[in-house]
Amino acid sequence: QVQLVESGGGLVQVGGSLRLSCTASGRTFSRYTMGWFRQAPGKEREFVAAISWSAGATYYTDSVKGRFTISRDNAKNTVYLQMNSLKPEDTAVYYCARPLVSGVVTTTLYDYDFWGQGTQVTVSS
Repeated sequence: QVQLVESGGGLVQVGGSLRLSCTASGRTFSRYTMGWFRQAPGKEREFVAAISWSAGATYYTDSVKGRFTISRDNAKNTVYLQMNSLKPEDTAVYYCARPLVSGVVTTTLYDYDFWGQGTQVTVSS
């Protein structure tokens, strides 16, 4: 069973930055796409960013393009989400996730089977 543990959330002012980290258990981290999703109060969980297993490809939802950067360090079993120029609408619980199947590059929420516990990001105006 894969365990994903996020960290790095917090309270930040508009225009500020945060870096989220997600560390995975196990020895096969480098074989899987990793994704970041978020869920704001009263809203559905939505895709934010994904990175392929080799970090050769990255994907972003339109609202974060140019502000957020996803990266990974396979030697540390860790995926990161650097968030810059934060806006109040970025306020949400952020989750990292991994698909069940290796070698799949996907941005679809339902393709992800393993989830972290989430970390709260609050952007104050």
